[in-house]
Amino acid sequence: MTVPHYENLFSNRANKMKASVIRELLKLTQKPDIISFAGGLPNPLAFPVEKVEEIICDLLKDEPTKALQYGSTEGVTELRNQIAQRMKKIWNIDGDAENVLITTGSQQGLDLLGRLFIGSASTIVMEAPTYLGALNAFNVYSPQIVSIPLDDDGIKVDLLRDYLMNAVKHNIYIKFLYTIPTFHNPAGVCMSLSRRKKIIDLAHEFDLVVIEDDPYGELRYTGETLPPLKSLDDGDRVIYLGTFSKTLVPGFRIAWTYGPKTVIDKMVIAKQAVDLCTPPFTQYVAKEYLKRGYIDQHLTKIISLYGKKQSIMTKAMNEYMPREYIRWPVPEGGMFLWATLNENINTTDMFNDALAQNVAYVIGSAFFADGSGTNCMRLNFTHPTDDRIVEGVKRLSNVVENWGKAKATETAAPREQELITGV
Repeated sequence: MTVPHYENLFSNRANKMKASVIRELLKLTQKPDIISFAGGLPNPLAFPVEKVEEIICDLLKDEPTKALQYGSTEGVTELRNQIAQRMKKIWNIDGDAENVLITTGSQQGLDLLGRLFIGSASTIVMEAPTYLGALNAFNVYSPQIVSIPLDDDGIKVDLLRDYLMNAVKHNIYIKFLYTIPTFHNPAGVCMSLSRRKKIIDLAHEFDLVVIEDDPYGELRYTGETLPPLKSLDDGDRVIYLGTFSKTLVPGFRIAWTYGPKTVIDKMVIAKQAVDLCTPPFTQYVAKEYLKRGYIDQHLTKIISLYGKKQSIMTKAMNEYMPREYIRWPVPEGGMFLWATLNENINTTDMFNDALAQNVAYVIGSAFFADGSGTNCMRLNFTHPTDDRIVEGVKRLSNVVENWGKAKATETAAPREQELITGV
């Protein structure tokens, strides 16, 4: 019996699929003695176990036939209403259940939007760096990716405007801008209010659709709360992605897309070909979690927990990291700290030395469409215990110092990527 040569049968799209760098790195960090800053994991101490148990017991007693049955592709209506009401309450975003699609994690929302908007010759704009999961989701559909660099205030809107003007001159039609304005993954920065307003202005000026990914918007530890782009949007140009993975539990895989009804309706059709519906059981749990007012109580706990961890990592970085070789902005919220090393230090090459010291991070090049950012790394502060954060930073600082000294003969200072790539 012969075995098919499956590699020869894969489609061009399948052959372009690549394993997630983060997922592959995480396989290397499973040993208990390794202190991992690599995963983007919520802390188990943040899981509302007792409230979830209470809700599940009530659901199985009061609504078992609904909770255990198939559901609609759009999602549980009561949950969609609760989400719309909450977005109105906290962000002053007008809409109703018809503007909400429940997805199996935000990753599915990204994939569905890629299916809808990206064709074989499509151009999209992303930040540099950007979320690796979005790169993976969009790359499947073979777009031309234009990367606009970030600084500590978010995407550089002056460079974005320059590119958009150039695109108009050359008849390049941009399908959308993908951005994570609040507590960026991986960069940790928060887009300033003035830049948020400029993004909306550019969307109107250049007829641009904006996909706003906002997993961390409510996880602010210091500084002033800033409105999502969607709340500034008066022309239905922003499609908003939200999730309960950071404020309820990631294992439920409950997220939502909030946008114009024409977009939501088309996403529903695309989702029907993928999984028919997001599991109703976890949706009903999330619905009750919102309805009973538990989310606001629990957010206070999460913010306290993660804010302390952010402070511990920032203090340890200030105390132990050799400043002559590395710089980092202090994140006001979210889950990540982004570090930029001297240009001649390659964090991919350095990774094995870090593993040898039983500490791990995510290499910077994973977050750039063109593979640049080789002197950067992402550190997660929400998952490790407090003492392991300090010890991990100590170990990592030794690795950075050794590499910095070894490369000292090569004159290079930390700098952010300045060039637009993919033009």
